[in-house]
Amino acid sequence: MSVSKSNKPFSPAPFKPPFWLTNPHLQSILPKFFAPKAPTYRRVVMQDSLSETDIAYDFYDAHSVEASKAGELEQTPLIVLFHGMEGSSDSHYARALAYQMHAQGWHFVVVHFRSCGGIPANGRVFYNAGDTAEVHHALQNLRAQYANIYAAGVSLGGNALAKYMGEYGDEAICKGAAVISAPVDMSSAAITMHSFLSHRIYTPYLLNPIIKKALANDITKEEIDAIKAVNRISDFDDIFTAPRHGYRSNNHYYQSSSALPYLINVTKPLLLISAKDDPFIGFTATPNDVSDSVTILDTPHGGHIGYLRYRSDNHSENSADISSVNGQSTDDKSNVKQSGTNGKKAKTSKFDINWIPETVSAYFNHIGVASIREPYQDAVSDNK
Repeated sequence: MSVSKSNKPFSPAPFKPPFWLTNPHLQSILPKFFAPKAPTYRRVVMQDSLSETDIAYDFYDAHSVEASKAGELEQTPLIVLFHGMEGSSDSHYARALAYQMHAQGWHFVVVHFRSCGGIPANGRVFYNAGDTAEVHHALQNLRAQYANIYAAGVSLGGNALAKYMGEYGDEAICKGAAVISAPVDMSSAAITMHSFLSHRIYTPYLLNPIIKKALANDITKEEIDAIKAVNRISDFDDIFTAPRHGYRSNNHYYQSSSALPYLINVTKPLLLISAKDDPFIGFTATPNDVSDSVTILDTPHGGHIGYLRYRSDNHSENSADISSVNGQSTDDKSNVKQSGTNGKKAKTSKFDINWIPETVSAYFNHIGVASIREPYQDAVSDNK
């Protein structure tokens, strides 16, 4: 079991956006416009836990990895990301996390859920936010080559990971985990998504791709007619997700898949990050809901997987500006988007989405994962 290298509580740098950037909808929508370009991933395709569908594993290696021989495993830590609904290795948060983890000298991989990452689902089941067997299967695949595995989960992928940490306890393969913007109580999250603004702003963006994928699958005429008529994610879950995964209804699916009841059983280090103004997630965990292995980090602002920062001119351009998080110094020059080409000096953006990656890596440092090379040394050059 992994334990913290320090008896002190985890205390990361606070998230403090300017007042004009505190709107949760701006925080939720704008970050994708300030993400770094995607790194060059190494894709490996494996079967899902049911041996029905191909799953894409997109790696961003810290260094070349050789196949294990005679039981010898890769010792450099591997950070595994479980993405959110309709997410992928191309999502803004995946890109930002990839560079941050790589800069620490750690391997990084995005494990896609069924139907994501450009590979269609071939079996009966699709995306299930409570499918811990699939999470465990993916981690088992990775454990065949990597000795030290840690995980991060975002949104619905974060709920699946948090549930896994509680459900599997000491048997969880990852030695520690960080979860961001996870709807750990899925019933209240569904109600939150029914509010006027959330329904108008976010539902079409999330629902339309899911419907398109479902209609392309082998489904009955009755399913097709019902799916075409839905205009809420909860309706889609009721007529498609729930019955396909063996649940009686969307209510049964939400109740069974929510991570919240399992958090009291977590035995390995787990960080829960969520914003109090998140327009998606509903109820969040309180200290009485979790075990002593869980750290709750609630921020006043940040939206849903947002945490967009604005840097003043002095902060952005001061090459000597160093911030310290849990005793580890990081050069803020890497916190701005690098876009230089042909040897020209990159024009830096005053916006960045690196608070989440910085906080996640600081947490992993806090629980004992050592950085292997100078932070940001390669991430800056690789991101040009």
